[in-house]
Amino acid sequence: MTQLTEHSAPLSSAAALERGRAATLTSAVLRGAFAAGLGLGAIAVLVMAMWITSPFPDSGAGGALRIAAGLWLLGHGVELVRPDTLSGTPAPIGVVPLLLMGLPAWLAYRAARDALEPDEGRPQLTGLGAVCTVSGGYLLVGASAVLYAGGGALTAHPLRAALTLPVLTVLSAAAGAWTAHGCPRLPLPQRLPGAVRRALARTFWTPAGRRGVAVAGRSGAAACLLLVGGGALLVGASLVWHGDPAHTSFVQLAGDWSGRVAVLLLGLALVPNAAVWGAAYGLGPGFALGTTATATPLGVVGTPALPSFPLLAAVPDGPGTPLNWAAAGVPVVAGLAVAWFTVRVAAPPFALREEAWSARGTALTAALGGVVCAGLTAVLAGLAGGPLGSGRLAAFGPVWWLTGAAALAWTVALGVPAALLLRLWRLRERRPKDLPAAEQPPATGPGAASGAGGAESGAPGGAWWRMPWRRPAGRGGAGAAAPGPRAPSEEEEAIGGLDILDALDVAEAGAGAGPGGSAGAAAGGTTGAGRTSGASGASGAGRTSGASGAGRTGGAGSTGAGAREAIDPAFEPYDFLPAEAWHERGAREARWAAFKEASGGLMADFPATPGPLAPEPPSPRKGGSGTDEDPGGVTP
Repeated sequence: MTQLTEHSAPLSSAAALERGRAATLTSAVLRGAFAAGLGLGAIAVLVMAMWITSPFPDSGAGGALRIAAGLWLLGHGVELVRPDTLSGTPAPIGVVPLLLMGLPAWLAYRAARDALEPDEGRPQLTGLGAVCTVSGGYLLVGASAVLYAGGGALTAHPLRAALTLPVLTVLSAAAGAWTAHGCPRLPLPQRLPGAVRRALARTFWTPAGRRGVAVAGRSGAAACLLLVGGGALLVGASLVWHGDPAHTSFVQLAGDWSGRVAVLLLGLALVPNAAVWGAAYGLGPGFALGTTATATPLGVVGTPALPSFPLLAAVPDGPGTPLNWAAAGVPVVAGLAVAWFTVRVAAPPFALREEAWSARGTALTAALGGVVCAGLTAVLAGLAGGPLGSGRLAAFGPVWWLTGAAALAWTVALGVPAALLLRLWRLRERRPKDLPAAEQPPATGPGAASGAGGAESGAPGGAWWRMPWRRPAGRGGAGAAAPGPRAPSEEEEAIGGLDILDALDVAEAGAGAGPGGSAGAAAGGTTGAGRTSGASGASGAGRTSGASGAGRTGGAGSTGAGAREAIDPAFEPYDFLPAEAWHERGAREARWAAFKEASGGLMADFPATPGPLAPEPPSPRKGGSGTDEDPGGVTP
């Protein structure tokens, strides 16, 4: 009886764990099915709205829903077949609207990512488990849609649908799972040969290699986006140029407003396809207009077989003109984008030559960016085209491998030399005459060579111009002339002619005249108490030799901070005053006098006594005037 009681808790825990795992798997399957149903429902709502508003519907609600299922399958890349044609031969439809493809891809991506969010009290799914379960639930709805659309106007071949439908689903779910795990670095496949694994590990799996791959990916993606954007610009310009044929085609396709809305929605869904076609046109290979014609910037070759559609009415016809040749500017911009996005990391502005990437690394990264751009362009070109029927309509759109090869040639041929030239330009040695007046170095002389400003302007390697955040060398320093007395402002006259900051500067300068200070330090303090200058005191003069001339941006001693800057050009002098000099009796009296003068007679004249929070620091010297006990006051 005791053994059963002891084993009851572990058995119940194991059962609860199994129930939690089953609930997690079921939830992931339902997420996939819900994502598929949401996309299918969105398309069904649009189709049913068009069917309800149509004055002459060709079929009932069942036929409209079958068309919606066929369009949903087409958005996944499944080729549809139109069985009822005038010739009696089934006509395939393989041009996938890219905008329609974005909806199911995003839904599957979100479903897999949400399935990996931790739920309290339930075990966590692995990435592979999330992809399998979400894809399984999604594909169950897809199989039902294939069977349901079989008796409609747009049908899908079951075998082709089984080969095509899982591709988009699994890839989108895998991307969602990868994002949910924080986009980790994927390991090298174990089946690769050892030499290949070592070469890849040395080249791409090192920190520098991963950074280069990331830069190449960004530059290639940016170039591809510019290609597609330039193609969309070409399509828009051609639509404006061929406005009358496009308007005529739009009016002829549908006479009622509901039909025109349907044509407009279909045209909007095909705008990304048209942009990819325009990019292929600018790259040079162009696109096919049937099996017997091709449109390139040099002209249209062959006899096009164009159905009536507004976007197809914008296809140029006849021989090429300089306006058609100007489409070559699109790949030029893409190649320059590869160079720009590469060099902005390889050799950023104001970078030292030692900090920048080598010319070989920059060229290889730019070439890899061109490869990424070519791969993305080839994939988009393959998705944007397809058949629109049988016979001469069996081929429409760009040829993916020709478009990818042209994109590779343009981006590598322009991107690599442009990246090297831009890198050379950014790492050039600028001359002083090329600088603006505010950045000109000060004139060299006996005085300029002894101060901190002279040390800064004489930094080795001419690195002073590469640091724009540094102060101009003409401000402060020992070689700079002491500024004359400035006229007080209205606010300063209202409080007695000096503001609080000037009072503090005067007090700090007066500290140099205390015990142990030198005459040169006191003189430097009185003339360098302004906010922008400070004279250097004599080096080695007691405890206050390094504190003389401590203005807002004043220079340091000739053998103090100046020597430090001569050794270390990156040294930044800062304002400081030694604690011992701050607590000197003369320094405190000077501060109180400055505060009293700045207050305009409002401060009471009372003797300052030392407080418990600021005791007088003991003097390390023995004998002399520095050993007298100081009854000074509270240090402000």
